[in-house]
Amino acid sequence: MGERGNTPVLKKTVVLVGMMGAGKTAVGTALARALAVPFLDSDEEIVKAAHRSIAEIFERDGEPFFRARETEVLNRLLHGAPCVLSTGGGAFLAPANRALIQQAGVSVWLRADLELLWQRVRHKTTRPLLRTPNPRETLRGLYEARLPSYALADLAVDAAPDYSVEEMAERVAQALATRPDVYAPEASKSDATRSGATRSGAFKPAETE
Repeated sequence: MGERGNTPVLKKTVVLVGMMGAGKTAVGTALARALAVPFLDSDEEIVKAAHRSIAEIFERDGEPFFRARETEVLNRLLHGAPCVLSTGGGAFLAPANRALIQQAGVSVWLRADLELLWQRVRHKTTRPLLRTPNPRETLRGLYEARLPSYALADLAVDAAPDYSVEEMAERVAQALATRPDVYAPEASKSDATRSGATRSGAFKPAETE
């Protein structure tokens, strides 16, 4: 993407899906910077709306309440200006959410193996679903149960320990370029104006995860 000289104009929201620890936030931030569009995180938007952390929502209101709010937030964000949107690990499991994303965006699965995911999340205390006596086995169960849903994403990009955040963002951008409905034609300045994108952005390294 960087060698093209101009920033591609995004026509629809790119929705990053996958397991906790796949790098959706870090890669999404780098990708959004490269495409000169906003980066949004559905979990952060839920936190803002509820005025409570994800862990607090799970503890006080339960997972079904959280999932309902998640669908509401996804629907709102998908019908806004094109952006890069990171979703929680369970968001893509719901058929209603997948339908919303298919209608208004393009889904990209950041595909990482179990060992890589565990190395990234093992020391984090902000994952309510992993607050169990054996978090590694809990992660394995979630991983195996969710793979069939993630496989329904429009695109899949493999993560690896030796890929930097910017390399992963570049790989996602290249995958997006294989779909004719994602980027506007280079000469479409009116689309650039509507999306708020600039035409001069080059790919820049992002913070590491």
